[in-house]
Amino acid sequence: MNMPRTAAARIARRHPARIPIDEDIELRLLTKAHANMLFALTARNRDYLRQWLPWVDGTQSPTDTMRFIDEGRDQLRRNDGFHAGIWYCRELVGVIGYHYWNWTLRKTEIGYWLAASRQGKGIVTRSCRALVDYAFRNLGLNRIEIRTAVGNARSRAVAERLGFAQEGVLREAEYSSDGPVDQAAYGLLRKDWESRTSDGRR
Repeated sequence: MNMPRTAAARIARRHPARIPIDEDIELRLLTKAHANMLFALTARNRDYLRQWLPWVDGTQSPTDTMRFIDEGRDQLRRNDGFHAGIWYCRELVGVIGYHYWNWTLRKTEIGYWLAASRQGKGIVTRSCRALVDYAFRNLGLNRIEIRTAVGNARSRAVAERLGFAQEGVLREAEYSSDGPVDQAAYGLLRKDWESRTSDGRR
């Protein structure tokens, strides 16, 4: 699907405020109204999250979370990606989003985290699949990446379940609570996605 950059940009600006996944899961664009709720979720999961997410130590108050949400809203206004909360059974349980939208190269990267108590239910896999479909079907992108620490088995499993190919390992490309760690780089192309769906549609 060849799409001029301006056409893709117009499509991206028509983003939904909510993306329903199934009867249990819904993604909602983060707003200031979610700041206290999201900070509380982060605080409850601080020890679990900080192993792989170095920003957690810098999130010490709802003001820090508000800043993150504001930056995400600015990013969306620039047509450069977005962050959404993951709601499971009407409860905020994590965050997922596009780190950027590169319209020239027609690619993006997806990032995510989930509360420890909600692991093992397929929540991130289903949420990530929805963003993969949205990127290819609605945004006209050609490539999606997921990058995660080599030792983060749960995150790597999400990429692999969705058909992403591991394309390499970047040495000490990210930080954990123990210092720099190697990063596994995964990629999925439009043609890969289309071959796994019926004409690119489920």
